[in-house]
Amino acid sequence: MNPGTRMPESGSTPSDTPGAVPGTPGTDAARTVLGEADIARALTRIAHEIVERNKGAADLLLLGIPTRGVQLARRLAERLAQIEPAFSGDHGTLDVTMYRDDLRRQPTRAVGQTVLPGSLDGTIDDKVVVLVDDVLFSGRTIRAALDALNDLGRPRVVQLAALVDRGHRELPIRADYVGKNLPTSRSERVKVRLADVDGGVDAVVISGAPTNDEKGDR
Repeated sequence: MNPGTRMPESGSTPSDTPGAVPGTPGTDAARTVLGEADIARALTRIAHEIVERNKGAADLLLLGIPTRGVQLARRLAERLAQIEPAFSGDHGTLDVTMYRDDLRRQPTRAVGQTVLPGSLDGTIDDKVVVLVDDVLFSGRTIRAALDALNDLGRPRVVQLAALVDRGHRELPIRADYVGKNLPTSRSERVKVRLADVDGGVDAVVISGAPTNDEKGDR
C-alpha cells in the first residue's frame, strides 16, 4: 500500500472498492489479496518444495494446526500423493491449546484433539513432521506446537508451512514454506477463508486500516 493512499471509509460498498468483501462490520471493507486459484497454486508449489527439500516424501507427516491448518494439511497431502508415489498420505491434527502462553489471559479456550494417523501407533519418532498453519504472525502458536510435539515423540526434522506470512514476529521462528509473504500493519486483520470451513469460496482477505504512524513505517 502506498503511504499516501487512503483506505475506503467503512461505509463503502463493494462496488466502491475493487476486491472488497462485504460483511465485515466496524472495519474498513476487506480487500481480497489471494483468490481461490491463487491459494490452489500456492499449495501446489509448497507441495513440490516439500518434496524437493526432503528428497522425497517417504517419512513425511503433515500436522495441521486447527482450525484452517487442518484443511490446508489435507489439501497438501492430496497434492503430495499426486506428485510423489512414496508418500503414505499421513496427515493429522495437532491441538496446541494447553501449550499456549496466553491461557491466563483467556482461560476459557476450548480444548481440541490431536489426531495422528493410525499407522503411526501414536508416535512421531523419526518422522519428518511438517506443521501446517494458515497465517504466521507472532510465532507464539508455532512455539506452542513445538511444545506439543515434544509430548508425542522425537521427530527427525520439524518444518513449518504457512499459507500466509504477515510478519510481526515476536519469537525467532521462520516458515520453511510460505504461500504468500504479506506485509501488513499490526492494526490490520488477515483472514483466511476456506470453502470447506467457512463456506463460499477460498480467499485471503485483509480488513482494517493502518494508523497514521504505521503508514509512515511501511
